Amino acid sequence: MTHGTRSGGPAAQARHAVVAGGGLAGVTTALALADAGVRVTLLEGRPRLGGLAFSFRRGDLTVDNGQHVYLRCCTAYRWFLDRIEGAALAPLQDRLDVPVLDLARPEGRRLGRLRRDALPVPLHLGRSLAAYPHLSLADRARVGRAALALQKLDLADPALDTQDFGSWLAAHGQSARAVEALWDLVGVATLNAVAGDASLALAAMVFKTGLLSDAGAADIGWARVPLGELHDRLARKALDSAGVRTELRTRVTSVSPDGDGQWTVEVPGETLRADAVVLAVPQREAHDLLPAGALDAPERLLEIGTAPILNVHVVYDRKVLGRPFFTALGSPVQWVFDRTEASGLREGQYLAVSQSAAQGEIDAPVAVLRERYLPELERLLPPARGAAVRDFFVTRERTATFAPTPGVGRLRPGARTKASGLYLAGAWTATGWPATMESAVRSGVSAADAVLGALGRPRPQALFEFEEAA
Repeated sequence: MTHGTRSGGPAAQARHAVVAGGGLAGVTTALALADAGVRVTLLEGRPRLGGLAFSFRRGDLTVDNGQHVYLRCCTAYRWFLDRIEGAALAPLQDRLDVPVLDLARPEGRRLGRLRRDALPVPLHLGRSLAAYPHLSLADRARVGRAALALQKLDLADPALDTQDFGSWLAAHGQSARAVEALWDLVGVATLNAVAGDASLALAAMVFKTGLLSDAGAADIGWARVPLGELHDRLARKALDSAGVRTELRTRVTSVSPDGDGQWTVEVPGETLRADAVVLAVPQREAHDLLPAGALDAPERLLEIGTAPILNVHVVYDRKVLGRPFFTALGSPVQWVFDRTEASGLREGQYLAVSQSAAQGEIDAPVAVLRERYLPELERLLPPARGAAVRDFFVTRERTATFAPTPGVGRLRPGARTKASGLYLAGAWTATGWPATMESAVRSGVSAADAVLGALGRPRPQALFEFEEAA
């Protein structure tokens, strides 16, 4: 069957957009367009919305595929949470506070904290850094100087994308210990790469925006409910309320221009006609759907590498961790979150261990990971030493993010293509951000903005308020 805009009458005014992909980028695009009065069809190949930030059932538990966090400076994702009426379910810390356990130190002296004071930038982190036990006095002083140098970098300078962050840190006096205990502590989690593998442009953007722009910018937020509650159920409810037609288990097989300014979108069993099409799918899928001539160098999409994230899930028979989360040094363990309440666990405790830049472990057998991580958790958490492990399982996202390598900036396309009426969205597009939920939402806003401009539709003011807040 064919769906299109009928000629004549009021329906002719209801311009139709098809959005391929129901991750955060696609959902954002669809909501933004629907809010502006465009008729929208959202097509998603999976049986759910949310892309790579989703939940699934395991016995009586609802489990996230991985731990996702955002920061107060993530103004677009915060807009998204507000738009789907989910902000209260993913609150932010009142003030940045990151417990850091260092296994190299004797028990009882392992805890350090990275937290901010209610002071202006850069003084907000001064006291915390001065007291941070995991760096020497000399390292702390050099970190301060490097931060000031970072603050002076011009993010618009394309030369930054050709350099790696690790070399820049070394050139600015940062020791291997400082990189491990501070720069990579933050950078690996946000960039999904160690400093030596990360573009200076993306690293500078993360640190300038998160730590050096506003005192509260790096306050951490995360979902206190399963991610599916936000990115699938509430997102679907918002889409339905906005009048978006959402089709799951519906993968786009081809996209082609009609020659009359419209587009034909093929899915199994149906042909859709549209005034605009947004491809909000991973870069390789976008490459395969792009018609000839839509991008000058479409092969560049295939040059954007990917990076994995591994999540280790452990259910204990008792409480072993007394805080919401911590991060570790001197251990393969990176970040550990308490997911007990969010998962619906009634007794015991459920911890999720999030391992970014996990190239060396992503294909390791579960038995090997169990032997590696359970003893590490016991070393970090003394109460775990006498606890029984009720469940141990692993989730793997082999292509969790694009790889933020030097040079990736020139490979990332903008929202507009050379084909009139065809647009791109996804965390991998040219948002200026690494592959985060924030980047995904920003890309959806950019794509929607481009579509509205082409269709001659005004931008909904509420959609773009976050840009002024940024």
